[in-house]
Amino acid sequence: MSTANQRSALAALDAARPTISRLDLSRDPEDIAADLLEGWSGTETALRALMGGSTLSGQPLIRELRQRDLITLDSAHALLEFQAARDRAGRTEYRPISTDIAAARNALGALDAELSASPVGPPAAVAGAPLAEPPREASSRMPGSRGPGTTILLTVAAAVVLAAVLWFFLGRGGSALDRGVSLYASGRREAARGEFSKASRDDPEAAAPHIYLGRIAREEGDLSTAARELQSAVKLEPSNAVAQREMGAFLLATGSTELARRFYVRAVQLAPGDRNAQGFLGCALLRLGRVDEGRRFMSRAGEGSWSSCQAQAPPPRTR
Repeated sequence: MSTANQRSALAALDAARPTISRLDLSRDPEDIAADLLEGWSGTETALRALMGGSTLSGQPLIRELRQRDLITLDSAHALLEFQAARDRAGRTEYRPISTDIAAARNALGALDAELSASPVGPPAAVAGAPLAEPPREASSRMPGSRGPGTTILLTVAAAVVLAAVLWFFLGRGGSALDRGVSLYASGRREAARGEFSKASRDDPEAAAPHIYLGRIAREEGDLSTAARELQSAVKLEPSNAVAQREMGAFLLATGSTELARRFYVRAVQLAPGDRNAQGFLGCALLRLGRVDEGRRFMSRAGEGSWSSCQAQAPPPRTR
């Protein structure tokens, strides 16, 4: 990504940061909803700045950033969840819940991590090797002039680009994985499952489709499918922090708390900034009676969907 675009995006995100940081369930629901709307608006401004300017918004904007490899798949998912929370907050009858606040904070953290990373520069030249000069074209035309062949090529190229843009925005472009993520974030699980299944066939070595298929199965109570898909994800990419975290979530939901703790520990080791893994590691520790450790991890994670575990914690042991 461009260093200038990166700086502009960080500045825009800094402007949105106070709004998202003050989100708290103890406040009036209308104020929370207003801050979710304002926080998303500021986040979109940062995303457009990252592209160097754009008129896109919402899912098309996130998809375009993903297509350009300006954000990771995890960040795209976090942003889509934030957008879904923003859409819910826009309904006058809706009262925001902790999941909405967690979605906003997770998206802020994910985008913050993306923008704070050092920009990737051009590959360095091999020491001692001269840089090759581009071949010079022998021509009698004046600089800047174009022959008929060049004009035809430019016309064809423009037509190809236009066709690609239309293909993408009519919903037929992009990878099956990206389409699945968008469908999942919008609540269309059955359609998302089809795209993730296709993605797993397109790239049999990728863990991400299996992670999402496992998550959907877990959320729907299909535990045997969830176990199978998540085992595949962990086997394919043992160093994938999200695969480790999702296996932890599955095990925690099925009562295998100690085993869940081990997977969450691996997830945190692989991705120290993953608040979801930190929060639910704290939850697992609380359930195991390791209250002080659990509360430390939950405090580090901040407010989120894992916060309800605090009420389930056993009382401190007395000597």
